[in-house]
Amino acid sequence: VQLQASGGGLVQAGGSLRLSCAASGDIFSNYHIGWFRQAPGQGREFVSAITWREANKRYSDSVKGRFIISRDVAKNTVYLQMSGLEPEDTAVYYCAVRRNLRRTPISSAPSEYNDWGQGTLVTVSS
Repeated sequence: VQLQASGGGLVQAGGSLRLSCAASGDIFSNYHIGWFRQAPGQGREFVSAITWREANKRYSDSVKGRFIISRDVAKNTVYLQMSGLEPEDTAVYYCAVRRNLRRTPISSAPSEYNDWGQGTLVTVSS
């Protein structure tokens, strides 16, 4: 599966952005699509993920209530709607797919995800 992330940019604190992750290749029902971010000098951090079959969702505590993940099966695309952005949200955002063979709880560990997109930069100014 190949992933293409887009939608990043520069926004003022309190603003909104919507990221897109377009997938090419087969997305099977047990797959999960996740969003991660990496700020300069930091490790890769889990943001949110969604299951392809039931659209079950998981969020990190730092974005819960501000970000919404969704998927469009017809377009093979996952979205991350980000609102109430803070300077601390500044990072490169990556989407990734976890190719599960069976139903599995959503994982927040980057090592559990198999394929990664190239990343899109989000900069939030204060």
